[in-house]
Amino acid sequence: MRVELDFTISVQENADRYYALAKKSRKKLDGLAKGAEEIRRKMSQQAKAPLQSALVRKKERRWFEKFRWCRTSEGLLVVAGRDAKGNEQVVKKVMADDDLYFHADIHGAAHTVLKCEGKRPGAISKQEAAIFAAVCSKAWQEQIPAIDVYSVTPSQVSKSAPSGESIGTGAFMVYGGREWFKKTPLEYAVGFRHAEGAFEVFAGPPSSVRSMAQHFVGVGFGSASKGEAAKLILKIFSSKAQKKIGLGIDDIIPLLPTGGLQVSAIK
Repeated sequence: MRVELDFTISVQENADRYYALAKKSRKKLDGLAKGAEEIRRKMSQQAKAPLQSALVRKKERRWFEKFRWCRTSEGLLVVAGRDAKGNEQVVKKVMADDDLYFHADIHGAAHTVLKCEGKRPGAISKQEAAIFAAVCSKAWQEQIPAIDVYSVTPSQVSKSAPSGESIGTGAFMVYGGREWFKKTPLEYAVGFRHAEGAFEVFAGPPSSVRSMAQHFVGVGFGSASKGEAAKLILKIFSSKAQKKIGLGIDDIIPLLPTGGLQVSAIK
């Protein structure tokens, strides 16, 4: 190692000068070491982030999710068509002999089926299916707070029209006596929970959603679009979970009624 001495100063002063330079160099090295350690720490966190995200999974899409759907407080599935083609499928392919058919008494209502799966539905399930049928009708767009809904057995729903008349896609005739649910309220809620290792959102009558959800919000008549309402609901649920939930607004929008919306009653 080559050492340059300044002969204009004393030996002690030369020694002090080199000591100061060495001390300054050590501080720089210490700073570099700390910086390198900080970089390693951040890189380690970034490497772990994708793994943590991968651990947040969504439930696999189920067959009935291409329709409007909900579950009753008794756990029975309710399915309704989204459009004319969906209505046709609900009646022809989804509805079984032991199910119950529901329809709101207004032009522009979805065919709605309560899947009984060999069970006898209680009054609460039938009332909730009626509420869902009301929500899945034009009554929501027109902001009608309550509407009559009727129910019949599958054998009373037919594609056969009176002589000389034709029935288009998604349209059916209903014959015989009906069980009426008068002044059925258009009440709705969206719920959120963590089940079977995944987060999920679902919707339906408040009574059924409340029985299954960890958190839920009420949805009523308003002026917000589906997209605006979905963003707010996602923000609320993400805040409640306090972690990534692996869901987006595209998971919520299909659950919402058609028409102006307002999100309220956070639970």
